Amino acid sequence: MQKFETFTGIVCPLDRSNVDTDAIIPKQFLKSIKRSGFGPNLFDEWRYLDHGEPGMDNSNRLINRDFVLNDPRYAGASILLARENFGCGSSREHAPWALLDYGFRVIIAPSFADIFFNNCFKNGILPIRLEERIVDGLFAQANGPDALRIEVDLASQQLRPEGGEGIGFEVDAFSKHCLLEGLDDIGLTLQHVADIRAYEERRRVEAPWLFH
Repeated sequence: MQKFETFTGIVCPLDRSNVDTDAIIPKQFLKSIKRSGFGPNLFDEWRYLDHGEPGMDNSNRLINRDFVLNDPRYAGASILLARENFGCGSSREHAPWALLDYGFRVIIAPSFADIFFNNCFKNGILPIRLEERIVDGLFAQANGPDALRIEVDLASQQLRPEGGEGIGFEVDAFSKHCLLEGLDDIGLTLQHVADIRAYEERRRVEAPWLFH
């Protein structure tokens, strides 16, 4: 998993509440478990005017020009700004895969569905909960004529909107450590590879029949 480092990104304002995981990545795209290739179909049913299926050439599809991801102001956005209960619905891990594959490293919202919130950390995305009044202020800035840029500093737990004051946010120590070090569940396990190998060698002696 890529380490989370301080960066400045463009904010894409998705002004919708209760965005569920089927909206983030529709069910027909869940056949792959490769974790990559989902970005072009992120928010597929809102982003395009026709029905999407795996393997389609998205360059030839009808684009919904009223959807925020298709607004030229937000091209290259890496910070998604959303409303309450983002990521509700089914627990599919494809949702954070699609967001990450598109390029989002941070999601800001007043609240998240619990499973989606935890899946974000496991896939290198930083979900940030902020008070609704602060989110409202960020939406007002992001919807202006020019794109809003925010510097995200996980180490100091600060957001710094361009030209504005810093905004502190909370994140639990373990999740913060994993993001800063680029450790997913596999990476955490591999930190104990010497102990694992020692255990396996001991078991080969204690119960050799298990290894035939």
